[in-house]
Amino acid sequence: MLLDGSPTPAATERPQDILALLGDRSTLARQTSFHVEEAAGQGESAAYRRLRRNVFVHEQGLFHRHDLDDRDDDPRTVVLVAKDADGTVLGGVRLGPVADGPDLGWWAGGRLVVTPGARGPRGIGAALVRAACARAEAEGVLRFDATVQARNESLFRRLGWRSVRPTEVANTPHMLMRWPIGRIAAQTALTKSALGPLLSGLLEPAVRDAAPDPVGGAPGSASGAALGGAGFVGDDGTPVPGTDVIAACDAIVPSMVERDPEWAGWCSVLVNVNDLAAMGAAPLGLLDALGARDAGHAARVLDGLARAARAYAVPVLGGHTQLGVPAALSVIALGRAAHPVPGGGGRPGHAVRLTADLGGGWRPGYRGRQWDSTTHRRTDELRAMTGAVAAARPAAAKDVSMAGIAGTLGMLAEASGCRALLDVAAVPRPAAEATVGDWLTCFPGWAMLTADAPDAPPLPAGPATGAVCGELTAGAGVGLRWPDGEITEAVTSTVTGMGPA
Repeated sequence: MLLDGSPTPAATERPQDILALLGDRSTLARQTSFHVEEAAGQGESAAYRRLRRNVFVHEQGLFHRHDLDDRDDDPRTVVLVAKDADGTVLGGVRLGPVADGPDLGWWAGGRLVVTPGARGPRGIGAALVRAACARAEAEGVLRFDATVQARNESLFRRLGWRSVRPTEVANTPHMLMRWPIGRIAAQTALTKSALGPLLSGLLEPAVRDAAPDPVGGAPGSASGAALGGAGFVGDDGTPVPGTDVIAACDAIVPSMVERDPEWAGWCSVLVNVNDLAAMGAAPLGLLDALGARDAGHAARVLDGLARAARAYAVPVLGGHTQLGVPAALSVIALGRAAHPVPGGGGRPGHAVRLTADLGGGWRPGYRGRQWDSTTHRRTDELRAMTGAVAAARPAAAKDVSMAGIAGTLGMLAEASGCRALLDVAAVPRPAAEATVGDWLTCFPGWAMLTADAPDAPPLPAGPATGAVCGELTAGAGVGLRWPDGEITEAVTSTVTGMGPA
């Protein structure tokens, strides 16, 4: 018996509705009369195409005989269908890459159709559009367009789409519309946007002027040393005043230290050596601070750290270890550079180059987020990459951090007082394993963004691959430039709020 006194429903092989078991009699009435899923097999795909022909050819007269095109023959094209409880196809939509060749993360949706008897308040068309947007974003797409009949523009706008410009299809007015994908902006906001407000106190003149000179000068003489000093604010490392020493410090996310201790230890060396490399500094040594629940866990972290230190030929000079505490790992790296390369040395007109090690693959457990290009490399290969900025001396350099390629480019542009345009098709990336969305937002192991004169030489980075893939201009933020010349906004303003270096 249910809570309201009614008898318990008869046993069934179908999963029980929890709300119904609790006596909510309106549960079944609230169930949708259809569901959306990817077309299963040739039968459902054929039903979708028949429906398209009935509507676009016979009902609307947009096409003669059929509405098929080369997108229907592309194996990458995805067809989503709406089906009723009996499995009858009530509507559908297709989506996929806009052109042949490599998938650049630019997809288009189209051929949205609903059978006449199912149109109206059931919301099948809107559900198909929402499902297409979700599928595109799940596939790592960063630009998603649709050419919509003018009479349907208001529907798409209600669903969050933006109108781009009027166009025509089959001599009929249409509107090119775009689904706003905020993946890059959301990542930079999450990882970097709080830095400016958080660190503002360290940049106050009173704080800087009161700071003692760490190498023995009079109080106030080290005012330029706060957060890197003039020209280096926001950089990956910091010049130690009065010396040619560069210091860097990075911490590893505690959850990563807890669940993947060897990889955390390796990465603690990797990210700090990369920070030195971005400033053209040769590494001198490392100091680590480790917290672990027990000696066994600490040993696993230190094993990864030791293996990385040997691979990069960088000594561990000392540190601190504490047991019986939550997992934590930080490393300080010291290097030397007589003339460090700033992250904010770019200027409008400079070319943007990405140099990245495309070898390796996704770290197990971190697919789409962390690319492991380093654990299989020899010491000479690693040293060639980490010494590349020092050898080429570009105007500006930043190693790609957890903000990803696009977000890190935004930081370089911000420190340089510029806007950046990134040519999506020119960005070096692994051939098949990484979608554009994943590649532009992941931590790529070893990857360096540089800005310099258009005729500047490439970085001599051993096994890494480099290419000019953008430019710095006046303004702020990061725009993604596509092969058709369109620019979509990835970052609309500054990334950190710390301002020019």
